[in-house]
Amino acid sequence: MAKLQGKVSNDRGEGLEGVAILYRNQSSFSNEDGRYQIELPPNQQTTVLFSLIGYHIDTLVITPGKTGSITKNIVLKAKENVLDEVSIIDQTQRTEGGISIKPRELEFNAGPMTTVEGLIRTMPGVVSRSELSSQYSVRGGSFDENLVYVNGIEVYRPFLARSGQQEGLSFVNTDLIQDIYFSAGGFPARYGDKMSSVLDINYRKAEPFGVRAQASLLGGSLTAEGRGLNQRLGVIGSIRYRTNQLLLGSTDLQADFTPRFTDIQTMISYELTDELDIEFLGSYARNNFQVIPQTSQTKFGTLNEALQLTVFFEGQEQYFYTTTFGAAKATWRPERNLRFEFISSAYQTVEEELTDVIGYYRLAELNNNLGSDDFGDVKVLRGVGAYQSYLRNRLDAIVYTAEGKGTWVNDFGTTRFGLRYEYNDIIDRYKEWERIDSAGYSVPHTPTRVDSVVNDTTFYFTPATGLPLWESYDNGASVISSRIMGYIDQEMRWLNDSSVWTLQAGLRANYWTWNNQLTVSPRAAISYTPGKKKYLTWRFATGYYQQPPFYREFRNIQGGLNPDIRAQVAIHAVLGVDYQFKMWNRPFKLVSEAYYKYMYNLIPYEIDNVRIRYTAKNEAVGFAAGLDVRLNGEFVKGTESWGSLSLFRVMEDIENDGAGFIPRPTDTRFSFAIFFQDYLPSNPSFRVSLNFFLTGGFPFGAPQAPRAEQIYRAPPYRRVDIGFIKVFKEEGKEAKWKFLNEFRSVWVGVEVFNLLQSRNTVSYIWVRDVSTAGQYAVPSYLTARLLNVKLTVKI
Repeated sequence: MAKLQGKVSNDRGEGLEGVAILYRNQSSFSNEDGRYQIELPPNQQTTVLFSLIGYHIDTLVITPGKTGSITKNIVLKAKENVLDEVSIIDQTQRTEGGISIKPRELEFNAGPMTTVEGLIRTMPGVVSRSELSSQYSVRGGSFDENLVYVNGIEVYRPFLARSGQQEGLSFVNTDLIQDIYFSAGGFPARYGDKMSSVLDINYRKAEPFGVRAQASLLGGSLTAEGRGLNQRLGVIGSIRYRTNQLLLGSTDLQADFTPRFTDIQTMISYELTDELDIEFLGSYARNNFQVIPQTSQTKFGTLNEALQLTVFFEGQEQYFYTTTFGAAKATWRPERNLRFEFISSAYQTVEEELTDVIGYYRLAELNNNLGSDDFGDVKVLRGVGAYQSYLRNRLDAIVYTAEGKGTWVNDFGTTRFGLRYEYNDIIDRYKEWERIDSAGYSVPHTPTRVDSVVNDTTFYFTPATGLPLWESYDNGASVISSRIMGYIDQEMRWLNDSSVWTLQAGLRANYWTWNNQLTVSPRAAISYTPGKKKYLTWRFATGYYQQPPFYREFRNIQGGLNPDIRAQVAIHAVLGVDYQFKMWNRPFKLVSEAYYKYMYNLIPYEIDNVRIRYTAKNEAVGFAAGLDVRLNGEFVKGTESWGSLSLFRVMEDIENDGAGFIPRPTDTRFSFAIFFQDYLPSNPSFRVSLNFFLTGGFPFGAPQAPRAEQIYRAPPYRRVDIGFIKVFKEEGKEAKWKFLNEFRSVWVGVEVFNLLQSRNTVSYIWVRDVSTAGQYAVPSYLTARLLNVKLTVKI
């Protein structure tokens, strides 16, 4: 017999998994890299068909010789679709409970956050309360409980960021994405040691040639790619620039903003042989955020008590975040059913906060008499005061990793295994204080000095002198530690009276030298698809999810480190159902999951904007329970839209506070989101994209108050973003104007941010009324209604 082998890919050079290969009444399928291998009779003409849903069938007629092998690479062309926006139908989603997304034209997503995180926040269980931030909470977890992988490498966000204004660009470059997998809980052992969710992103390999440029009032990007050396070498280079000046100019703060965020990424791949590939992923990002505040005027309260806070500023704030990332990866396939990956990476972040701002504030009562000529004007001055904020913080963190992973398809199913070593080197300088000068409001604060060395950590604490301070921290640390992680995961499928059962069970271990703790996390999931009801799949998942602390979690509010910190633990129990059906003769899908998470060894924390400050003590137990529902399908023929609803509670009981179970800072109770797409039936080149968000209010309280006394709730977060798109040249089609046919695609979009002009609250400033000695929580509002224009060109 002669061997026929090769790779099946799309026109972008991406390997296609699951391509049906039909020949001589036999069949086979391509693997996850698009590679295939079949045996054919020698000296006989054979017709081989390559078929995959969504692609045109390709036919190969071949007459092999008596011996040897023949290599034939096949390129399948995608079928034309009016609006092939996002494909979210995948067997992995049904058996693992995650969501697989193929972002073909993700740029049509409207809003200030058109990244992957902007799409993820429309998924069930996901809560995001700021259009300026890429951070999100999943099923009541904190921002630090989410795993994010790019090409199998865990990536991190800035450690010191205090607000979404300072974050800048997400690490993930939308132009480079091949596929996305997201799980809100109950994920398998091959994913790491976090308690809430996993976002796994793979970058694509380069096309033979391509250039993509995008520009808007928020910045722009330029991506170029090509292939050479007999198509074995692929190179992609991309540069992005973003400025949030348009968004920040719509807030209550009047200031000179200089937000400059730049990111350069490259993806290089080379096929050394048919069995061995190597690739390199590199990234350099520089986020600079500088602001010279001038004035701020915020109206708040009720009709019966209308108040206004006016602040006049002196000084400036400067934030610098510089990250460098490089990863080399080798993929070896010695056999068709065996695959190994060897990965080495290095990540460094250097972060600085330099702030010295004085604010003089005036709290006034407004005239609330509707019939008065002075309605809305200042009636009574309730109090005046001042505050000073000083920061000199610097953090330098380096993370090295070396990892080996394997996938073996055998008689028992699919076995996955891996071993990873991680080295952390973190140097932290933490110096900040705040002075508040208002009658009865300033609290003298005189810390004492402590010097010690614990587990290779230098710890020092120096008091600020000369001023009565509301808060004062002067601290530093140098932490060096290593982590060793490993996992094994087995997936099995079998038929029983035409019903399909899938069992996935695995074990994960993690050892951390900082506290010498070894964690072992068993995880398992089982799914069942009835033979007579293939449209229905039931799934149950459970397991231990142990999260060894990273640096911020064992640094307390004062900056001290806890060498006895232990891993936080969440025990997941998830029951889900996946129901596929047709409505209006179009495909739809309804997915629902009920979950319960029992958590112990919790480290309590508080959130201010996106800044999380931990107590650095395992002093709480808690639970999260809820229901997630998601309906997606072709509400408009040829497009993909969906709606997500989440109802949940997340509570914790802190030791010795006497308060019992209280809401965690992420307990917003509900979330509802819609992602909707449409087009003009008479002219599909006119399109519309809409995002709608409604999220419950977060719990909060006065600064330095015990958590049990933080009993207030912010108003719900409400937001609608809408985009109108005109496609002048669609990929694969002729344009009306001939000169546009030189391009692959050209489109222009006009977006309206915050269409309903909602006044959303991201955090609170507390001031005191001298006359009544009362405290007032003054809301810090997010962005107002804005207009954005966007141009995208592909060559």
